Amino acid sequence: MATLPNPLPSLASSGLDLPPGSLVDATLDGPWHEPLLWYADGPAAPRDWPDLRSAGRRLGLLPVLVTGGSRDQWPEDWDLCPDGTSYPGDHDADEVLAGYWTDYADDELGDGTAADDHDEDSPAPGSSWPGLAPVPDREAPEDPDTVAAGLAGVIAADAEEWLGGARMALVPARRSADIPAAIGWSGPMNHENDVARLCAVLRSWEDRYDARVVVLGFDTMIVSVGRPPATIEEARALAAEHYAFCPDNIDQSPPYDLDVYAEKAVLNQEAWSFWWD
Repeated sequence: MATLPNPLPSLASSGLDLPPGSLVDATLDGPWHEPLLWYADGPAAPRDWPDLRSAGRRLGLLPVLVTGGSRDQWPEDWDLCPDGTSYPGDHDADEVLAGYWTDYADDELGDGTAADDHDEDSPAPGSSWPGLAPVPDREAPEDPDTVAAGLAGVIAADAEEWLGGARMALVPARRSADIPAAIGWSGPMNHENDVARLCAVLRSWEDRYDARVVVLGFDTMIVSVGRPPATIEEARALAAEHYAFCPDNIDQSPPYDLDVYAEKAVLNQEAWSFWWD
């Protein structure tokens, strides 16, 4: 894989007007040979996302909000694993999700959902992988980065209430979907050791749903969605992908039902949240 030079080591002389912040090179196995991200010392303001996106883009840096969460764990405490992370472009989203579906759906959904309660438009519990959901049959009403900036602004305005605080970060990445892989994020470690495989799915969501990675925490992710499913059939098809991507969203979150999740958390929703136990 051809990689771009990492601009973080020369961030101080880059000309970016940044608030006080820190470069992070801490990983699970000790200091990395170069910084993995920069993040601010203080809380994010609503305008920080679009401002830093515009300024950092010319250097190959993309913004993301980082949160310490309820346990006050900031990026230096995230057990980052860049050495065990591959390249997202080496993986196929459909194949990745099909593998997860086989590993998790037969056991979990098959045991927890009664066949006579299951909607015929949704993938049946215990069934084979239904394949990727179709692209929503409508044009995106806004530019996806505008949608991401809007969500980031809403979160930053009330981050203490939402997340226990949020700060702006910059990551050297080619596209938003690659941000977790670029830092070797280990949030889904109990589900997937190589986050680049999940980033392949995020790339597919970028292409089909105009998704952007907006927030990362120790084991949490929030994604903005510029073109969400607008029909219940589309939402149910995508909910199967969400289950394969992050089973804990359904297995460990009420009402523990994929059809209800599709209706409440996917249909017409401009933000998707994920957490891994």
